[in-house]
Amino acid sequence: MSRPEAHTATRAPAVERVTLRPPRLPSWSVAALAVGSLAFGIAIGLIGGFESRVQWGLIAAVVFVVATFWLSAAIEGRRFATDRMAAILVWACFIVAVLPLASLMWETVARGLPGVDWYFLTHSMNGVLSWQDGGGIYHAILGTVQQVLLASLIALPLGLLTAVYLVEYGRGRLAKAITFFVDVMTGIPSIVAGLFILSLWIMMLDFGYSGFAGAMALAILMMPIVVRSTEEMLKLVPNELREASLAMGVPKWRTILKVVLPTAIGGITTGVMLALARIAGETAPIILLVFGNNMINGNAFEGAQSSLPLYVYEQWGYGTEAAYDRAWAAALVLIAFVMILNLAARGIARWKAPKTGR
Repeated sequence: MSRPEAHTATRAPAVERVTLRPPRLPSWSVAALAVGSLAFGIAIGLIGGFESRVQWGLIAAVVFVVATFWLSAAIEGRRFATDRMAAILVWACFIVAVLPLASLMWETVARGLPGVDWYFLTHSMNGVLSWQDGGGIYHAILGTVQQVLLASLIALPLGLLTAVYLVEYGRGRLAKAITFFVDVMTGIPSIVAGLFILSLWIMMLDFGYSGFAGAMALAILMMPIVVRSTEEMLKLVPNELREASLAMGVPKWRTILKVVLPTAIGGITTGVMLALARIAGETAPIILLVFGNNMINGNAFEGAQSSLPLYVYEQWGYGTEAAYDRAWAAALVLIAFVMILNLAARGIARWKAPKTGR
């Protein structure tokens, strides 16, 4: 046997290359299935005579889910198909949650934006009848700003200090009692807070209707949200940070002020914004305590005032076309007001948050 023949005879058989990557659907498959399912749903809706576009969408969604699971199970295996179905379920829940919000924003902007101009923002409703065009919301904006500011000045210090006490100092029956009453206050209807201030401030103490009375009711609604959200954020601060500060001889109050609160400032700000968004749109306490006023009243401690939610409620109740336009425009301004507060609070939280990195 020659040398090449001997070398060929002793060569090991070729080994087939095996990859550890399982077969996967191409990246464009989900989009293709979505387009195909949508086309199928539209076709079924047209053939079946379904007039509602929602029915078309439901048919397309069912077809998309079934087709995706079947194709993924056939190519990737049942395990990957189940994982893909879970991801689809998460996205579906997200879309279902966002659709009403997007629809509300679109409707409000479409119907309210034509009525918002400089005249609308700088004039009141003094002398304007419900069926007449014109008028503005300056008096309502002024009342809302003053009432929300007064409510925040009352609720924020009390809420923050209560949360700090419950997390850092609270032990025993007093802390349990405070936690219980905070939980109870979280679920009370807004009309109950308004009735409480009405009976105490106006009926018993004989004070008149004013923006301050409404602010006290709003503070009652705001306080438990601030307490609970701040309490949960303070609990997330690692105890190692507290222990390191105390080990250096820093007093506990200074540790809370310089270490704990700055670390949790982002979450605290989010909780405060949730509370502000809650009270900015309240109408029932304002109807009972502020009473409404078509003229400008810059004194929140005396006389009836207006506010943006009360203005929207009043204009919609008039039932005229001009009043409807003013109501939509005021609703858009109220949404913008809450968004501006949110952005400002986010900026403050980012500015005051502890710096990361080297």
